[in-house]
Amino acid sequence: MSDTRETHAAPASATPTLEARGLGKQVASGDRQLTILDHLDLCVMPGESVAILGSSGAGKSTLLALLAGLDTPSHGELELFGTALPALDEDGRAALRAGRVGFVFQNFQLLPTLTALENVMLPLELTPGRGLESRARDWLGRVGLGERLHHLPKQLSGGEQQRVAVARAFVTQPELVFADEPTGNLDRDTGSAIIESLFALNREAGTTLVLVTHDPHLARRCQRCLRLDGGRLVALERDEVLA
Repeated sequence: MSDTRETHAAPASATPTLEARGLGKQVASGDRQLTILDHLDLCVMPGESVAILGSSGAGKSTLLALLAGLDTPSHGELELFGTALPALDEDGRAALRAGRVGFVFQNFQLLPTLTALENVMLPLELTPGRGLESRARDWLGRVGLGERLHHLPKQLSGGEQQRVAVARAFVTQPELVFADEPTGNLDRDTGSAIIESLFALNREAGTTLVLVTHDPHLARRCQRCLRLDGGRLVALERDEVLA
């Protein structure tokens, strides 16, 4: 069987896009502390594609939120683009991500009072230059929503909302994309188109991809596959992904 993994090599001297050392997360559960992540280590280089698999409740979405600076760890070190995230306040983390990080959330995170076009344009607010609306329109067209630009989220199906979220993640041509089950609410054809867009960004622009997925076939397209188990990441061999 041929190897379908996408490759994009970073220079050996490059600064990691993302690096976690001894990362941990505990949350209160009644009168005790529940450990979700335990001294977890991860290093992702520029242009890499990494899939994170794991059973339901293993903490995959929690890990993604920590890596993106949307939540704070209980302990450990975490750097994004060479900058220590725990040392920054919420505004500082947002400024570091602006224009450089795209997100595809499982629950969409669209603003209900904005149209599809306005939701996609949100990440471009701090981007200088012209043609920003046309860029947003282009991405909505790529995900098959060229005729739904002015619809509010409540007027869109779940799959259509997910496509808006994908267009919003890609519109800034980010250096890094975090995706939490990026095709979970999409039909097969649209899901395939979104995956091709993800890996085209990785291949052509060197965009780093960190994907949480239950889909082993999607995971196998990534350069590395990791399983979250017992609060830590375990590297998987290619044949183990489908096991």
